[in-house]
Amino acid sequence: MFFLSSYINPVISRVIAESIAEELGLESGDKIIKINGTIVEDQLDFRFLQAEEKLIIEVEKNNGEQWILEVEKDIDEELGVEFEEATFDGVKTCRNKCLFCFVDQMPNKMRDTLYVKDDDYRHSFLFGNFITLTNLTSKELEKIVRQKISPLYVSIHTTNPDLRRQLLNNRHAGKILEQLKYLVNNGIYIHGQVVLVPGLNEGKELARTIEELSMLMPQLMSLAVVPVGLTKFRSNLPPLKSFTKNQAAEVIGLITSYQNKFLKQFGTRFVFPADEFYILAEYKIPDVEYYEGFPQLENGIGIVRLFLDEFDELFLKLPEKVSCNRTRLLLTATSGYKIIYPLVERIKNKYKNLNIKLLSVSNNFFGPSVTVTGLLTGQDIIKTINGLNMPKDTLVIIPDVMLKENYLFLDDETLDSVQQSTGLEIISVTTSGKGLIEAITGLVLD
Repeated sequence: MFFLSSYINPVISRVIAESIAEELGLESGDKIIKINGTIVEDQLDFRFLQAEEKLIIEVEKNNGEQWILEVEKDIDEELGVEFEEATFDGVKTCRNKCLFCFVDQMPNKMRDTLYVKDDDYRHSFLFGNFITLTNLTSKELEKIVRQKISPLYVSIHTTNPDLRRQLLNNRHAGKILEQLKYLVNNGIYIHGQVVLVPGLNEGKELARTIEELSMLMPQLMSLAVVPVGLTKFRSNLPPLKSFTKNQAAEVIGLITSYQNKFLKQFGTRFVFPADEFYILAEYKIPDVEYYEGFPQLENGIGIVRLFLDEFDELFLKLPEKVSCNRTRLLLTATSGYKIIYPLVERIKNKYKNLNIKLLSVSNNFFGPSVTVTGLLTGQDIIKTINGLNMPKDTLVIIPDVMLKENYLFLDDETLDSVQQSTGLEIISVTTSGKGLIEAITGLVLD
């Protein structure tokens, strides 16, 4: 019997105790190759195929043995296995050459994972990653519908076919509206996003995009509009500009006009500008009700509001006094500074004995136009701290969004290496109102 084990890698990482899989003798390291004659290419295939009452399972054991297992079970009863990877045939990568692609604006010689252009519809469903739909075959579109792989997160950018081909630098990118209609008409729910670029897909083009996409409600559940991110590493790339304060205000104004219309007509605002627009325009962050349950929180839509509300709630419950004599240096990026500064001042006014210094760190690594905290690097932290004359017992506090796996900064500096280079103790705290208060006051809150 021929197994495609060199092509797919459906390795079981864990067998759940007292499950069907355990009774069958399956173990960690085994591979489930086929179910009812169908190759299992990913976890979605596995979930879909295992739902049948009668299964014929082709297994490659860890020792190379090949098993054929026949199973009868209740419909939708799970076999009870977990896998090492979400997809067993690799990751579907992006075929576009977007004018604003952040990966293309990365410097050389960074870790490999930072250069992966994930455009896999399965990762979109499983992890909320945004995809462009440009690399989907008709067979894969049919699979999405057949298996009800929903919701998906789609980078739309514009519904103007010619403009989308230009933005994505892909001659096949113009059929986005056709693809979206096919999906929503077949019961697939979608969250969309527009990466907005000054002079290209803003203004009348953004209005067109919002109007055409609103016709796909309610299956198209929400639309996020986020500003383009530009680094200094744009050699051999088209010249683009970031949004100004006035332009950010114009974007908010246009979107607000549609929100008011949609709220009356459909009972939802549907389209939401990213928090960055409000910060740049120096507008008040909307109240919690505005975000309608935060459908695109991970896309930077409403994170600041949750942060502020949590801080306000906990601040009212703080004790009258705290005992914390150690100097604390809190570091954030330009955008974060605008939000955090008034909160730190409230704490300082409440507790006069606290010695707190809040500092905005300029992003020299990626360039000053990159103002979000999560893209600060270890070397920028080192340069900032070493440029100060802080007491040796100073506790440096950074938000945990600066760190990735294994306490790594984006430039592969570690928390330990930054501490060694600065001679100061550095801790990371959760990026939340609770994390901010605890870090500054030394309190442990419930």
